[in-house]
Amino acid sequence: REDGARALIAATGAILVHPYDDLAVMAGQGTAAVELLTQVPDLDLILCPVGGGGLLSGTAVAAKTLKPAIRVIGVEPAGADDAARSFRAGRILPSLKPATIADGLRSALGERPFAEIRRLVDDITTVSDEAIVRAMRQLWEVMKIIVEPSGAVPYAALLEDAPQLRGLRIGLILSGGNLDLERLPWSAGAPPP
Repeated sequence: REDGARALIAATGAILVHPYDDLAVMAGQGTAAVELLTQVPDLDLILCPVGGGGLLSGTAVAAKTLKPAIRVIGVEPAGADDAARSFRAGRILPSLKPATIADGLRSALGERPFAEIRRLVDDITTVSDEAIVRAMRQLWEVMKIIVEPSGAVPYAALLEDAPQLRGLRIGLILSGGNLDLERLPWSAGAPPP
């Protein structure tokens, strides 16, 4: 894919905009946190999905700029836990055969996002695919919020860690609604993750 992009750039003079390992993209993704804190300024914590790290790093930069005491926690699937492992190791570790229903979070961490994640994010936690499906289904059926598995991971973490989070004002970044309706994870004919 990257070789193809380089060939296109060489042939046409196009400009590559990386989907998450780009400072401008990270800043743009951080506007979700700006919007959230503008509407609900007294939050204690933001839970945010993490795959390549652009959304989480942008969220952390924006949130901590506006409210330095706020906690920002990244959430990723247990079957694609390279961000959590990297965060604990203090360096980027490879993504080892990610296997999760949350396909939007299978990408490896970018270097630029990881630098900001190390500097500003308070923790990265993981959730099971089963928890993601439960959260996604509740978002769809009860709250009428259409969200893909990758976007449901913060809510899955909230549901799993509810006792430890009691009393906190928590904002969730629920991102992405890309899902083939024929592949809903709770449908009888849905393929396994």
